[in-house]
Parts: sequence; structure tokens; C-alpha cells
Amino acid sequence: MVHVLVVDDDKAICQTLRTHYQKRGYTVSVAHSAEDALAVLLHSRNIDAIISDIRLPEKSGLDLLTEVKGQRSGLPVIMVTAFHDLEMTVAAMQRGASDYVPKPIDLTELDIAVERALLTKPSLRTEHDMAVVIGATDVSRTQIIGQSFVMKELFKSIGLIAQTRVTALILGESGTGKELVARAVHNASAEKTLPFVAVNCAALVDSLLESELFGHEKGAFTGAVTSHKGKIEQVGEGTLFLDEVAELSPLIQGKLLRVLEAREYCPVGGSQIRYSAARFIAATNVDLKARVELGAFREDLYYRLNVATINLPALRDRREDIPSLVEFLIRKINKNLKKNIRQVSGEAMKCLLEYSWPGNVRQLENALMKAAVMERGDTLTADRLAPEIRERSSADAINQNSLVGQLCSLRDVERDHISRVLTRTGWHKGKACEILGISRPTLERRILEFDLAPSDPASNLRNY
Repeated sequence: MVHVLVVDDDKAICQTLRTHYQKRGYTVSVAHSAEDALAVLLHSRNIDAIISDIRLPEKSGLDLLTEVKGQRSGLPVIMVTAFHDLEMTVAAMQRGASDYVPKPIDLTELDIAVERALLTKPSLRTEHDMAVVIGATDVSRTQIIGQSFVMKELFKSIGLIAQTRVTALILGESGTGKELVARAVHNASAEKTLPFVAVNCAALVDSLLESELFGHEKGAFTGAVTSHKGKIEQVGEGTLFLDEVAELSPLIQGKLLRVLEAREYCPVGGSQIRYSAARFIAATNVDLKARVELGAFREDLYYRLNVATINLPALRDRREDIPSLVEFLIRKINKNLKKNIRQVSGEAMKCLLEYSWPGNVRQLENALMKAAVMERGDTLTADRLAPEIRERSSADAINQNSLVGQLCSLRDVERDHISRVLTRTGWHKGKACEILGISRPTLERRILEFDLAPSDPASNLRNY
């Protein structure tokens, strides 16, 4: 039977909470001061949770919290506080309170806090609640997690491609871990001790990207006060990873093709030919062959890049890997955020397993991190997850069925979405880039590629 200790100098509140929780089948002890509460704890070792007011005579609820955590660190303490006591609330959470409830007390809200706190007690968890137990093994930021069939096939591909120095193309949706796979190929190769350098092809305008890749000579352009080694030269015989390669402009595509065909290039502003022995791995989240057919990407460069292909599965296509991914990511979050989450509840896991994860593993990690920041106990519960994950997880199956008769190409979806964002922002390109999560050069290329134009010509002046 659950045993709760209520601590408040207001006897009416104590009686109300005693009656309420006795009706729920709990054993309830009452104390009217911090000293009384410590005395109860001294003589009763079976207290499962404490509900304490912050404002108590003599010793405060914060003092009580500190002493309780010093004696029994695993005992959950829920603080009750006036809604305007912001500083005290922050102090309580920092000292280890499992939750807080503002006054006047909403019993439903308090019940939720108590139930969440009780999940941290091993004797009160059910088998369902212990869906995922978090281990203490150290984590590697380059580790790839998965035991599904598609991931086992991926591991085989990585091993085979790593044995040679062929150029490889990694295809997969955003957030699937393309750079991790590129690093895995490099680390499994004979050149693993040599540099691995990553370049985001969508992050820089052409002039800067050209200099970043090929380098430049002193005086090549305004501001070039010294010569600069490009990434191709820096990587030597190591691996150069070109992320978002579909965003390369025709100018850079031509220069890159020359490097891949003849292994030679020339720095910006230079005349001396240089040679590259680098291994190239490229990645994109778009249909590169479709870009070729549209004339937006060079066909000869496409074939040069696509010597060996690695297709990364979306997270929704390998849901059986989600539990192991959750465990790995929670261990990583525990290390980075100094948290101590040891379990993920069964209800939370159900939400995580049923959600469609359009942002893939990156979105899963972000969702777990947000939930972990708010979780005070050692069990991550469903109510800590974002509302859209809790709500959409159950609605995804319905939504997928309703879309069967409305399927369209990814290109159509991309064009329509960019057009809507531009229209909603009044063709303010700076705001549109922020909403879309893409760089300015990428947006400009999409506008040209999709032949987009504002209905009001004056709108195109609002670029910033």
C-alpha cells in the first residue's frame, strides 16, 4: 500500500489531503512542521512520497527538502507553493524536488504529480512501466544503433564500401544520420587515422564555398590578405564528406567533376594545378536523379558520385530499433545534461513507438532531450513528451490511411510548402529561410528551380 506524508502548517489542508488520499487507498501521515516530518521519517521507513508546503514555521519546506535528500535521496518530494513564489519554485526544483504544485491546490494536478513521483519507486512500478531500462555503458557520438534487418544490411554495405576508396553517395531523409554513416565508412577503412572533414554544401554562397573547398591565393578577392588551404588540400588522403551535395551550384558542380575525373583542381585566384588523393563521400536528402532529369544537377557528376550507394532507412521503417535508440539517446542525454534517468515508462514508449517521426532520429533525440530537461525523477513519463507526440502517435495510422488517395511527389510537396511560406511571409526571404530551416542560397535556387514568383512584384523587394 502506498504511504504518503503530508506536511503543512494549515490543518484544514492536511485534513483535506488525508481524506482525499485515504479514499484512493493510500496510507496518509500528517506533520505540521519540518521537525515533525523528520520525526515521522525517522520512525517510518515505508514512506513512498512527501507532499510538503514550502512555507512552514521555523524550518522551511526547502530546508526539509535538503535534509530529506541528504538522508533518503530516492524519496520523491512534491513541493506545494504559492503561484507567485517563482524564486522558491526554482530553488525547490534545483534542490531535487520531483515536482511542484501551486496554491490553491488543484487535486487533479496534485494526483498527477503524485502518480508521476511514485513511478520512481521500484517497488511500485509494473512490468509495463519498465518498458526500457537505461544502462550505464558509456556512449560514443559516432555510434550507429540498430538491430533491424535494414540496419544489418546497412552495416554490411558500410563494411564492403570501406574496403575500397570508391566515391560513395549516401541517400536518406533529413535526420537519418548520413554523416554518422560517412564517418563509419571512414573509420572502417585503412585510412581511418587520416583526417575526416565534413562540408555542408548548402551553408555557404558560391564564392565562399569555392574558397572553402579549393582554397584561395593571397589577393584572389577583397579580404584575401593571406592564402588559404581548401578542405580538399587539408584532408590529404583522408575522407572529404560533402553533405547536401544537391545544393551545389553549376559552377561548383563543374569544378568538383574535374576533381573526381582528373584528380586535379586550382585554388581561387591561382594558376598552379594541384592534385587530390582524397576519398569523396557525398550525401543528400533529395532525389538526385530527379534533379538530373530536371537539368538542376549535372548528369556526369551524378554518375561520378554514385559509384557506390548507401540508402538510409527512415525511422518509421525500422520501428523495432526505437527501444534501443531510446536507451542509447537517454544515456547520451544523461551524460551531457547530468541527468539520472533510468527508465522510460511503458506509456511513454507506446507514444514513441507509434509516432511517425518525420524528422527521424534527430527529432527523436530532440524530443527526448526536451522531456529529460523537465523530468525530475529517474523515470521519463509520457506527460513529459511534447503534446504533438502524445496526440499524433495515435492519429498517425488514421492520417496515413486518409492520404492513400492523395499521394503526390516529394517535389510537389516541397514546391507547395516553399510557396506557402513565401506567401505567408510576404516574400520576406530572411523569415522564409528561418521557417524552412534552409540557407539563403538554397532558397534562391529553389525559387528558380520551381519558377516561383510573388503575386505582388513589390514583395520581391522584401529580401531581409
